[in-house]
Amino acid sequence: MRFRSLPIRAGAYWCAATVMRWLATWALIPGLLWVAGPALADLPELIERVKPSVVVIGTLQRTRSPQFVMRGTGFVVGDGYEVATNAHVIQEELNVAAGETLAIVFRSATAAAQQRLVKVIRVDKAHDLALLRIDGPALPALILHDSESVREGQSVAFTGFPIGGALGLSPVTHRGIISSITPIVLPSANARQLNARVVQQIRSGSFDIYQLDATAYPGNSGGPLYETTRGEVIGIINMVFVKESKESVLSKPSGISFAIPIRYLRELMAQNP
Repeated sequence: MRFRSLPIRAGAYWCAATVMRWLATWALIPGLLWVAGPALADLPELIERVKPSVVVIGTLQRTRSPQFVMRGTGFVVGDGYEVATNAHVIQEELNVAAGETLAIVFRSATAAAQQRLVKVIRVDKAHDLALLRIDGPALPALILHDSESVREGQSVAFTGFPIGGALGLSPVTHRGIISSITPIVLPSANARQLNARVVQQIRSGSFDIYQLDATAYPGNSGGPLYETTRGEVIGIINMVFVKESKESVLSKPSGISFAIPIRYLRELMAQNP
């Protein structure tokens, strides 16, 4: 097969094969790969990377049945010794006298489900975030997104343990988009509902959250929301807007979920212990 010659402005003629060789040579020179970038992973590859860092958060009490009771989802961050989740996931008081403690359950790539004890080290009630410390060896941590370039319409995924573990303690992934970046809607309150927490929210003001075109369920709270190109965490699943009763959440989910932007978790992690 013969190539047609290509005219060059200077009057010379190069064949197509010569041009391709020239481009390949220049592409090997450092700094000139203007069209190349970091390799992007497919969603199945991202899920395999994310799952070992997503954990079940609950309470452990050896004298009851079942010994472990799930409260929500969390994910490993920082140096591998910290777990991020929602504050409301861990806010119930523990029965310390009966030996009840906070714990996580996780699965490694090669082992069955394992348990670790954890303790609360920081809480940000205003943004409903909590940071826990793992007892034992470090676990693989997820990378937190370091910019404010999250946009409406951006593809995202989140991994967690929906419906309180009713589907089994295996991570489940959902996919959607950022449908809106909007100020959080403060709960309406009447005279009987006004308490210290509501008053604090009113005083501190609202903040932007991500509204998702994806269905999360009870149990997803505290899980990582990540972008689908590199798997960097951009938010923390926070709540599910359920229009009807809790009993109908499985048969009639609203399909609207929310996430707290990751910058608030970064601020919490940066605080002095």
